[in-house]
Amino acid sequence: MTTVTLHMAALILAGLLWRRLRPGGLDPEAVRTALTSSVYYLFLPALILRVLWTAPLGLDSLRLSATAGGAVLAGLALTALGCRWCAARRPVTGAMLLAGAWPNATYMGLPVLASLFGQAGEAVAIQYDLFACTPLLLTLGIHLAQRFGNTQAAAHPLHALLRVPPLWAAAVAVALNAAGVPAVAGVIDGLRLAGAAVVPLMLFALGLSLRTDTWRAGQWRPLLVVAAVQLVLLPPLAHGLGRLLGLSGIALQGATLEAAMPSMVLGIVLCDRFGLDSALYAAAVTLTTALALLTLPLWFAVTG
Repeated sequence: MTTVTLHMAALILAGLLWRRLRPGGLDPEAVRTALTSSVYYLFLPALILRVLWTAPLGLDSLRLSATAGGAVLAGLALTALGCRWCAARRPVTGAMLLAGAWPNATYMGLPVLASLFGQAGEAVAIQYDLFACTPLLLTLGIHLAQRFGNTQAAAHPLHALLRVPPLWAAAVAVALNAAGVPAVAGVIDGLRLAGAAVVPLMLFALGLSLRTDTWRAGQWRPLLVVAAVQLVLLPPLAHGLGRLLGLSGIALQGATLEAAMPSMVLGIVLCDRFGLDSALYAAAVTLTTALALLTLPLWFAVTG
């Protein structure tokens, strides 16, 4: 796990340095947008299609979904309690709820589990995110962002779900898997080649998204709540829930590590769109990502 963490940290640091140094005069936000768009629309769907087409899907898939959903809801409840301690304004509360409940299950969770457990880890990460976290984000998460935001922007949850290419890839892969369609070697090899770009591009783009210019006085209480919920409280809760539901082995350890991931990067988009405190959210992503490089090896050792 230490080697995996160091490799991840190196790629994240490379993205952070690129943001600072701007080689070639390229705007770091433009670079990040180009990379994440290519991953979102092409490379990640290819990886998902390959993994879920050939992965064993069954009761553990339902257990993973229930564990992930339970962890998100628990994160919302715990963060809401923390918001009372902070006496936070509504835009701050909305940003805290998103940052405290939804983990970076794909952009960081997928690289971690893939490095630790191979294709079995990839299957856990993808199912944890796409079978629970993402649908909850695009329904309940959008509802919360609208409720606590300062804008009248409207978004229909069904429309949001239908515009997610990775979900479409997952649906196709599950259909092929359930129908027993044999995975053609040539097709799988092509999907594997495209999917191989996901992990390094995700980690590099994560580094590009980290910002220190959004930190300001008075943020320490909300940031402490988010970090405590995401990195300390949710992993044991997810582990206990997973065991209660019957998860074991890689599925259980993978679900626990997914719950221990830092705040998701995608939440900054919802904060910008619905008028939440984007500066606080960006600070939460930066802080929890830095701390996760220290806490993830601890949770790996405890659950292992």
